[in-house]
Amino acid sequence: MQGKFIVVEGLEGAGKSSVISLIVDLLKSKDIDVITTREPGGTPMAESIRACVKHNWDETVTEQTELLLMYAARSQLVANVILPALAKGTWVIGDRHDLSTVAYQGGGRGIALSTLQQLKTITLGTFVPDFCLYLDVSPETGLSRARGRGELDRIELAGIEFFRRVRTMYISQIEDMPNAATIDAEQTMQQVHADTITAIMQWVEA
Repeated sequence: MQGKFIVVEGLEGAGKSSVISLIVDLLKSKDIDVITTREPGGTPMAESIRACVKHNWDETVTEQTELLLMYAARSQLVANVILPALAKGTWVIGDRHDLSTVAYQGGGRGIALSTLQQLKTITLGTFVPDFCLYLDVSPETGLSRARGRGELDRIELAGIEFFRRVRTMYISQIEDMPNAATIDAEQTMQQVHADTITAIMQWVEA
């Protein structure tokens, strides 16, 4: 039986790691084999690209360079990890996927969605997640939480207006996506987890 690909999306500080751990535990309790991935990253080469993307370079990183690096890393991850796992019947829980690029490079950086679609077609073809869970949090709350974890990386330093544009794009995209759910990530962790379990089980049982 083919595995399923579930993606958890959201701004920095939305609580993706905690929710992913919860979903993994939930699936394992139902005897489902599951692995996790993160983007950018997830393979040796993709992790090197991740470090390159997040590094604070002493030069201007163009929007086009950032975009191409994201899709290069994603191509490696999908081909070498996600698709083989799904073919074996393993479920994959992803910390970000293509919607992140639409939100960050499309909404945040202002790159045309038609350009993103062209790159998506080249690198992913028709591959899409089976279910997407979006954790919605304000940029102010999310970045405050992110600062509490330590020094911010290059993308996290992009500024509040950047993240407002990212959030706006997330919301506009998730509304039109089939098999997707939005969780209010400004609630208590207990309530976020309860809503997550409800959303996942409703999708699984549908």
